[in-house]
Amino acid sequence: MALEQQVAAGIKEAMLAKDKDRLEAMRAIKTAILLAKTAEGGSGEVSDGDIIKIIQKLVKQRKESADIYNSQNRPELAEKELKEAACMEVFLPAQLSEQELESELKDIIAQTGASKPSDMGKVMGVATKKLAGRADGKAISQAVKKLLS
Repeated sequence: MALEQQVAAGIKEAMLAKDKDRLEAMRAIKTAILLAKTAEGGSGEVSDGDIIKIIQKLVKQRKESADIYNSQNRPELAEKELKEAACMEVFLPAQLSEQELESELKDIIAQTGASKPSDMGKVMGVATKKLAGRADGKAISQAVKKLLS
């Protein structure tokens, strides 16, 4: 089943279960997909790869909002954002564990011939393309810094 259809099915399930947080998360995904479809210069179609990028962006926004809410001592709002992010992450590919990420990055570092922290740009360029969707950019960056230092 296509990702867009899975989101539509998720909306129905959330409605039937009366799960308000999940319903809001699913509707946010559907809205973002519709905006991408109707964007100026768009073809009117959105691939599953594009939908994954959209969902990743939405999850990142939710997590950043939760961090802001926590820093402003609003845990109830942070909790709501994190619940929505968790509902959205169901549609994303499985993320690499820390060990798997380090293993992949060691291979990439060997391929690029990087050896010092100033070579981080070379490694990041290859790593972000190869690990797209399977690891967060922030996690990749931190791991590359650790391995090159």
